[in-house]
Amino acid sequence: MRKFEKSVKLNNVCYDIRGPVMDEANRMIARGEEILKLNIGNPAPFGFKAPDKLIEIMSGNLTHTEGYSDSKGIVSAREAIKEYDDKKGIPNVSIDDIYTGNGVSELITLSMQGLLDYGDEILVPSPDYPLWTASVTLAGGTAVHYVCDEQAGWYPDVKDIEKKITPRTKGIVIINPNNPTGALYPKEILEEVVKLARMHDLIIFADEIYDRLVMDGKKHTSIASLAPDLVCITYNGLSKSHLIAGYRVGWMSISGDKSNAKGYIEGIKLLSSMRLCSNVPAQSLIAPALEMLDETEKLVEPGGRVYEQRECIVNLLNDIPGVSVVKPEAAFYCFPKLDMKKFNIHDDERFALDVLRDKKILFTHGGGFHYETPDHFRIVYLPEMDVLKEAGKKLGDFLATYRQID
Repeated sequence: MRKFEKSVKLNNVCYDIRGPVMDEANRMIARGEEILKLNIGNPAPFGFKAPDKLIEIMSGNLTHTEGYSDSKGIVSAREAIKEYDDKKGIPNVSIDDIYTGNGVSELITLSMQGLLDYGDEILVPSPDYPLWTASVTLAGGTAVHYVCDEQAGWYPDVKDIEKKITPRTKGIVIINPNNPTGALYPKEILEEVVKLARMHDLIIFADEIYDRLVMDGKKHTSIASLAPDLVCITYNGLSKSHLIAGYRVGWMSISGDKSNAKGYIEGIKLLSSMRLCSNVPAQSLIAPALEMLDETEKLVEPGGRVYEQRECIVNLLNDIPGVSVVKPEAAFYCFPKLDMKKFNIHDDERFALDVLRDKKILFTHGGGFHYETPDHFRIVYLPEMDVLKEAGKKLGDFLATYRQID
């Protein structure tokens, strides 16, 4: 009998779906050990609550949302998304170009399945949100990772992107604001990416789920607004900005000149219909939620919880000898760097396991985001400040004597 392993092969490297670090954390939890989870962007465990008004609206709509909706979503939700896209300057979007989903993750997978044949290539950032690489690979394509440059604020290296375009390249993924780095890309960088996409007839896949969690008075620019002549698919949702990750509310909008993408769009329609529809009660939240942005804005202003926790974690990390971090401008992640020589780091997964076992802190190593050099890890800074301070102290104590053995 053939043995089936719980792993997938990505770019000739085999990754366990759960991963040894998560497996070990689960074993420790099963033994009754308390783990501080700084590994996943889930606001709920850290005391963040959905706005009461949203909960009331969803509860009140339950009896009106018991059947399937149109496979693309209820009309009121798509009309609200179109209005939001209009405000962002995303061109040529009708409600028929909008698809709701059970979170953005489902829609990323759907859009890759509709596009890729075996051997087709998609340019994906490194570091990336790993679902992108997995979705490309599972659809039969090849994820080609382009460099995001830490020295340049984690912005995409446009020259590296250009070098990696081949006749098999079908599109480019832009994650902005970025997970895992928290970078917010300036308009000038986005314009350079658009030029390359235009030159090589590439589809732009814009993951913008964190566009409402931007700090320091900065403004998010949607790359689709700069590319009215190109096919762009923009992904967004409510999981992060409205603190309802478990409700699974996402959407994607197909914009620009779609005249040469009719076959692809038909494929997306078919795949959307095959899953019948996304969560209908959750769809009922989209229109009111997009009118309720004040509470999100308060989180990322000075004095707001996300803003102050970012300030806290950045200072804590930069105060640890041998650790540095580029200050994130958006979302609630940072991607610290370890001094490889000081700590003799050559295996970032082992480092994450060592911290987990010794200090009971769980985070994701850089390799989990397809970052090749083993000297980074991602921290989710959602816990309250006293918890972050304790975690920072424990990490500092751990690194004071840590050195990996060859």
